[in-house]
Amino acid sequence: MRYTLDDLIRLMDALRDPETGCPWDLQQTFASIVPHTLEEAYEVADCIEREDWEHLRDELGDLLFQVVFYARLADEQKGFDLHVIIDQLVAKLIRRHPHVFPEGTLDRCGGDAVAVAQVNSNWEAIKQQERDAKARGGILDDVPLNLPGLSRAAKLQRRAARVGFDWPDVGGVLDKIEEEIGELRQALAQGDDDNAREEIGDLLFAQVNLARHLDIDPEQALRNTNAKFERRFGHVEAQVRANEQDWEQLSLEQLDIWWDEAKAHGL
Repeated sequence: MRYTLDDLIRLMDALRDPETGCPWDLQQTFASIVPHTLEEAYEVADCIEREDWEHLRDELGDLLFQVVFYARLADEQKGFDLHVIIDQLVAKLIRRHPHVFPEGTLDRCGGDAVAVAQVNSNWEAIKQQERDAKARGGILDDVPLNLPGLSRAAKLQRRAARVGFDWPDVGGVLDKIEEEIGELRQALAQGDDDNAREEIGDLLFAQVNLARHLDIDPEQALRNTNAKFERRFGHVEAQVRANEQDWEQLSLEQLDIWWDEAKAHGL
């Protein structure tokens, strides 16, 4: 026997029961759960990056539990429940995939063959129609504030690019990066910490723009570099221990030699 989605909903109901539920779960609100949701999403991404399929099952379950929790809270406030969430999700995905559901229902699937680029174009056009229908106003209004900084920068740039506010080619972005580096150097030379902080932000934003033009996910690229740094620094640390020396006894030149060894070993 396997538990089902209905069993998970029953479990959530029990946890939130005012008389017999779990004290911790009863204290939670929409806002208090958000940090846990973000953490679970990152743990899912981490398992995928490490190809840890066994633990991925657990992490996906934890992420699903977050959705069920939010649905329960909304139901308690007479807003909506999990069934409404699923209904709206299915309707939205049918609407956004007219090449798969040409009649707008699940009853008949399949349509004319379409290229991925056309799918992406149609997807964005439909999403824009949905935003217009919501009368949200500005083009950037519904870009989530809680996205990681690099991801949000890329999303803001993609949204602006759709209305033509974009560099025509990579060359313009590279020039902008060099301009931002010059402005950062000037701020540092002037000892202007506030301006330096702003220029660093501008430089990062321009670098995200370069990644977007090269069709590279900046968040993923940085995560890969973080992992590479950890591997190489781990080699340096191992050499320090193997030589039975303290970090303070070693020159930067010696540490760089071990760093280069790590690079040569493909770490």
